[in-house]
Amino acid sequence: MSLISIVVPTFREEGNIQPFLERVIPILQRQSPNFEVIFAMDPSRDRTREMIIQAHEKDPRIKCIEFSRRFGQPMATLAGLQYSTGDVVVVMDVDLQDPPELLPEMIAKWQEGFDVVYAQRKSHKGQNLIYRLTSILGYKLIRTMAQGLEIPENTGDFRLMSRRVVDEVLKLRETHGFLRGMVALVGYRQTSVLFERPPRHSGRSNYNRFFGSLKIGVNGLICFSTYPLTLTMFFGFTVAALSFLLAFVYGIMKLRGVPFPLGNPTIVILVLLLSGVQLISVGILGEYIGRIYDEVKRRPRFIIDRAIGFNK
Repeated sequence: MSLISIVVPTFREEGNIQPFLERVIPILQRQSPNFEVIFAMDPSRDRTREMIIQAHEKDPRIKCIEFSRRFGQPMATLAGLQYSTGDVVVVMDVDLQDPPELLPEMIAKWQEGFDVVYAQRKSHKGQNLIYRLTSILGYKLIRTMAQGLEIPENTGDFRLMSRRVVDEVLKLRETHGFLRGMVALVGYRQTSVLFERPPRHSGRSNYNRFFGSLKIGVNGLICFSTYPLTLTMFFGFTVAALSFLLAFVYGIMKLRGVPFPLGNPTIVILVLLLSGVQLISVGILGEYIGRIYDEVKRRPRFIIDRAIGFNK
């Protein structure tokens, strides 16, 4: 029987650990007796760790990785992938917004020959208007600007990956941890299963939806495309062309003795326009330089404090 690994990034989720296990374990047992549930946990002051250890004592197939400090969800996901040993690996949230009932369908798709099966939301039901617009715009920008990279809309990190996809993802040494982009970059046969995302089972999200989504969108654009730099250069040439055109118009009107009606406001508008373009250009360059700086430092993406249930 195939070994199934479930990777669960976790932070301050004491109210969701037990309900999650009560729903996911019976489903996994019906699929295969060989499975492991890996909680990749940022340290917190609640009882999350205690509850995971209690579950591990009852079932050694439930395992835990605890970091030395908070490294965030992307790094927790990559750590879980690194420690996983399954023939197939599923990344999902512990708050039950990623329904465990989708696992049999996802595994069936993998058995049909697909290497990646991602869960795709049918709608934006339950999301506020700002988050919905940000999500739609972000996916369209990434799809347009990311060169040759197909990141499907309405998807998160909830996905199944075959062992060879996981191995290839782990070979990528980027520090951003943008799993959707990394999986798309690796390629192989991919398909989707559709679902309606339910509300959280317990507690409040530790993830700022608007700024978190904005950060993910910036990572998708900057880390997988140089298009923003090309766009900046295009804006520069456009503004330069407009300034030459305006200078030509000024010269003709001066020679003909025609007073220019706009006067000083024109200068103010041009200064503001040029300043805005320059600041945007510097900001885009700064984003790229910042990521280059992060990459060349080659710091570890995460530091493990303890690993419970593992031989290594």
